[in-house]
Amino acid sequence: MRFTACMLAIATFCLTASQTFAATDVPPGNRNVEQPAIPGASVRRTKAGRTSFDAKFEKVRDLLATDKQLISKIKSVSGAYGIAPIHMVGAIVGEHTYNVDAYDRLQSYYVKAAAYAGNSFQFGYDGETVAEFVARPQFSECGAKRGAYALWSCRERVWDNDFRGKSVGGKSFPNNRFSAVFFQPFFAGQTFGLGQINPLTALMLTDIVAKTSGYDRLDENNAAGVYEAIMDPDVSLAYMAASIRHSIDAYKSIAGVDISTNPGVTATLYNVGNPDSRAAALAARIQSGQAQWPEENYYGWLVNDKLPELESLL
Repeated sequence: MRFTACMLAIATFCLTASQTFAATDVPPGNRNVEQPAIPGASVRRTKAGRTSFDAKFEKVRDLLATDKQLISKIKSVSGAYGIAPIHMVGAIVGEHTYNVDAYDRLQSYYVKAAAYAGNSFQFGYDGETVAEFVARPQFSECGAKRGAYALWSCRERVWDNDFRGKSVGGKSFPNNRFSAVFFQPFFAGQTFGLGQINPLTALMLTDIVAKTSGYDRLDENNAAGVYEAIMDPDVSLAYMAASIRHSIDAYKSIAGVDISTNPGVTATLYNVGNPDSRAAALAARIQSGQAQWPEENYYGWLVNDKLPELESLL
């Protein structure tokens, strides 16, 4: 019954942090004995930097070990969102091992964030701002959605169903993710800040961050404000925590499993995104007997494999 109800309501984000569900704890550790394959893009990026994944892991681990200010902030923000700080450490380590080079120091992020304040750029594609784009009639169904997560999730689904890789009204649209087409005004694949947060993800999570941390809500019409937020370490940490909190809640309410004790799974979801639809897919596999637990990807596998080292940082 729980699965059916949530599947029907998934488009409107049927869960809230205050809801309580009986859920089964995901066992600790990795379900895969060997690390799943690392994407070629990550391999090429690392080789281009004349380094290795092991070296990048060691660098970010060592930086975290000496950055007491950051560890203190992680513990504080984790407590506010009701998650264990190891989940945030795992996400930072995963991002800076596989997606970007390790950070240097918090102050550099503050400086970079300040550089975006007041800059004039916007989210859009081919001369059409994202605000103009989502005003198209195809998005009319999203107007009734309550909350930023449900609203932007609906808009993302409409993009995938009605526009992605298609020609609409004489205009062709790329066969790419909504976030890559409309929310990266500099170049594709761009994420920023300590948590490497995507601007669309930040817009989805702005309600919970405003409510929990008191930061101003983000607006798609203020692209500079979105980038400033995700690059500011203090605000970025809040969005990281909100993302992890949402994944935990989604898997508990939709799939009936508690991933809060398995940092490799939460790290995997931080990496791949779309926790609601992934939780629904897992629930279907569980019901059919094809699966019992969520599995970690290469990114989450590393976190679980290195868990004793990472926990020692806290």
